Amino acid sequence: MPMTATVLTARALLLDMDGTLVNSDAVVERCWRRWAERHRLDGDEVMKVVHGRQGHASMAVLLPDRPMEQNHADNARMLAEETADMDGVVEVPGAAAFLASLAGLPHALVTSADVALSTARMAAAGLRLPDLRITAESVSASKPDPEGFLKGAADLGVDPADCVVFEDSGAGIAAGRAAGMRVIGVGPRAGMHRPDVLVRDLTQVRVEATPEGTIRLHIG
Repeated sequence: MPMTATVLTARALLLDMDGTLVNSDAVVERCWRRWAERHRLDGDEVMKVVHGRQGHASMAVLLPDRPMEQNHADNARMLAEETADMDGVVEVPGAAAFLASLAGLPHALVTSADVALSTARMAAAGLRLPDLRITAESVSASKPDPEGFLKGAADLGVDPADCVVFEDSGAGIAAGRAAGMRVIGVGPRAGMHRPDVLVRDLTQVRVEATPEGTIRLHIG
């Protein structure tokens, strides 16, 4: 999708974390490729599935015959492993300035990570945590289910149609769409899933608060 100058207006922004604000690809690759090896699965095929989803939901796709209680137990171990490994976790270019520009404006973090992992990764990347955070503990269904984004909109008191989602993964973009929201895709992974607008990173987004109380996003 070619990058052209675009302006979107919203009342609230809903932000994914991994791949959108935080580049955690190195640790995600390490942990999931080890998991793939343990289960004799092709690591490349596993990596096509895991971005954006909660771990147990990825496992359910990859090991469809395994009982969900085993996936939940395995996911708890995976989360502990990921939370202990911050090597190579950095901000997506422009993320810190982007978050700073949202101070006082309606926005939320909507992540498939749990509280411990999201707190640790945002800190490792040097990023401010939004006041409102929808984490794995907040929802009953993982992306691509829209529950997390709909909960974020409801908690902010904003109609879903007035929200703009920032996402990098196919599961996340599908969740935003299913919630009836516009989606800005961040990075090359997002480009494969036809977001409404695609940016290389967050340096291509400028936030303007309007006198009417809306958020104007200048993209490009």
